[in-house]
Amino acid sequence: MEALPMPVAALPAPPAGLGLRAARLWDDIVDGQELRTDELRILEDACREVDLIERMHAELQDAPLVVKGSMGQDVANPLVQELRQHRALVARLLASLKLREDDQGERDALARQDQARRAAGVRWHGTA
Repeated sequence: MEALPMPVAALPAPPAGLGLRAARLWDDIVDGQELRTDELRILEDACREVDLIERMHAELQDAPLVVKGSMGQDVANPLVQELRQHRALVARLLASLKLREDDQGERDALARQDQARRAAGVRWHGTA
């Protein structure tokens, strides 16, 4: 009896309401990774953060970088701090997914490891 081919699972569609960059991030990641339900939720959170960053960035384009503080002193626009925090959050969310690199990235990493191993051999033993 001939084995039936395994059905190919459809890629999860981007959540409704994502902006262009966030939807592109979603597509790029789900196209190359198999994510569990909890990981899809983290990816959605990261995409929503990307949308928020885009909105804040657009708002900051026409806003002054320096504004008056509560005591009348010059202070950085609070959006600058918010952007930095949200960008850091996106980085943490994406890092928590532990996405695998493509084959070229893996080969590059192995080459760097091999080079470091040879350099250590020369440094400590005088041979590669």
